[in-house]
Amino acid sequence: MLKKLFSILLTATMILSMMGCGGTEDAAADSDFKVGMVTSVGGVNDGSYSQSAWEGLTKAQNELGVKVTYLESKTDADYASNIETFIDEEYDVIMGVGFQLADAIAEAATTYPDQKFVIIDDSTYADLPNLACLMFEQAQASYLVGYIAGMTTQTDNIGFVLGMISPVMHEFGYGYTAGVLAANPDAKIQMADANSFVDSAIGKSIATSMITSGADVIFHAAAGTGLGVIEACKESNIYAIGVDFDQNYLAPEHVITSALKKVNEVAYIVCEQVVNDSFKTGITVYDLSNEGVGYADCDLISEDVRTAVEEVKAKILSGEIVVPKTKADFEALHGDIYTLD
Repeated sequence: MLKKLFSILLTATMILSMMGCGGTEDAAADSDFKVGMVTSVGGVNDGSYSQSAWEGLTKAQNELGVKVTYLESKTDADYASNIETFIDEEYDVIMGVGFQLADAIAEAATTYPDQKFVIIDDSTYADLPNLACLMFEQAQASYLVGYIAGMTTQTDNIGFVLGMISPVMHEFGYGYTAGVLAANPDAKIQMADANSFVDSAIGKSIATSMITSGADVIFHAAAGTGLGVIEACKESNIYAIGVDFDQNYLAPEHVITSALKKVNEVAYIVCEQVVNDSFKTGITVYDLSNEGVGYADCDLISEDVRTAVEEVKAKILSGEIVVPKTKADFEALHGDIYTLD
């Protein structure tokens, strides 16, 4: 049901963008620049970072006149062929959304040195001169929502559902777990790897099991799989924490906050760079200091929790709190209690 809803919403957004709507009174005049987005296997309506990136690109189409198109990848094997399609159609920039596309993007960037490429969430091939690597400090955002979870739980029992194991995804887990324990050292944290970004049924099943075991707040970093987590939390009347953008609209009485990763704004910035002939290669990091990450300040957050988490945010910005994002840094603080790495 949720997937169907996302599909309807996405279609409406695309229609509005083609009509010159979607947040601006008049679409900008068409430019000669074309930006193509290749999704991971979660697809464009994953309810997470691919959808967020597409929202940023459609905004750029409306406001900057850039032509934007996406190609969905149903399997890993589609990455290279989708990239090749955009190359054949002479797109100015080809954007891969998600670390899963890193190898395919790097191979294409090596083969076509005059073509501009973007990869989100991977910096393995940052030395390639035609590749922009856009990175996020998701551990910082996760720490903040973990702190909210630690202060909000009534059972001292909290859940975390990971979409898939990778260094980038573990940053969500390290940050979240550290934030929970900073706020509530007595909290028990249930952790599970769904091994999928697209299976909402698995997400719901995992969350239901956690709820049965006493969890009253569950954070997902699992894209489309996380939609099932939110659904389970709604049905059991407990709090969920969303990811990537504010997912409160999915369950307004139950999604207490979300770990924000502003892929939409970054995708828009890429289009601005293309139009202004200022495309930037190498690694660019988005964090709390440049508002590339954060937390959704929803009405469900109590005033005392909001005050406390803002204080924590200020301490991260000042350097007083250093959020762990590697196994070594996390274990130096908390020992070997993160069970997913």
